[in-house]
Amino acid sequence: MKNELKVTGIQADLYWENPTKNIAFFENKINNLDKDTDLVVLPEMFTTGFTMQPKNVAESMDGYSVSWMQEIAEKHQIAICGSLVIVENDKFYNRFVFVHPNKELETYNKRHSFTLAGENKVYTSGLERIIINYKGWKICPLICYDLRFPVWARNTDNYDLLLFMANWPVTRIKAWETLLKARAIENMSYVVGVNRTGKDASNYEYSGNSLIVDFLGEELSSLNNNEIGIVTSVITLDKQNIIRDKLGFLHDKDSFTIN
Repeated sequence: MKNELKVTGIQADLYWENPTKNIAFFENKINNLDKDTDLVVLPEMFTTGFTMQPKNVAESMDGYSVSWMQEIAEKHQIAICGSLVIVENDKFYNRFVFVHPNKELETYNKRHSFTLAGENKVYTSGLERIIINYKGWKICPLICYDLRFPVWARNTDNYDLLLFMANWPVTRIKAWETLLKARAIENMSYVVGVNRTGKDASNYEYSGNSLIVDFLGEELSSLNNNEIGIVTSVITLDKQNIIRDKLGFLHDKDSFTIN
């Protein structure tokens, strides 16, 4: 078990439907990170941008992008994660992929399709949430629109870290920042939110505003509007557990089932 975890999110102006250029950008950033980095978080659809044309870019789980993630994880002995457009059994998924330093894979398919953009018409929604065990930390990954659904994010599994990766537009960026802090406060959990910057092919603008916040909603690291770079922080399990035990809020949570 590792009490302290150094987490880094990389905020980027994504090249539209261009995995080669996007991966080259992220690889350069990762190669220059501090050697004590434990976990790297990339944006939603980090190789393509938020495309509704999955046939143009979809890859299999043994394709170029996942293989690159495995190579980077093994080379730097870090965990790396982000979402990709994946095709499987003739269905397209907005899939979160987590790669351990030993190249082991864990995945989560985005549950809440963004109907405003028609995501529900081309991507298959996931049915199950997952909890990833990494260096003694229990990590819950969610994707973009999932952020608006607190029941799905509720800390029923006693997770320690909640991850969100997104292509969240600038017109609703206040909601992004507010909801990230709300999810941290109500779940008494560290939260990492990594968003993109720039414009996509549909002319939607993104300002980034990536954040790392603690279990009380306090900002630990943030990026300004349209800044390309990283958010990074050392998060501490003992600190979180002490406050959880002291306040006891999670003991009073409601029980429920999700259909």
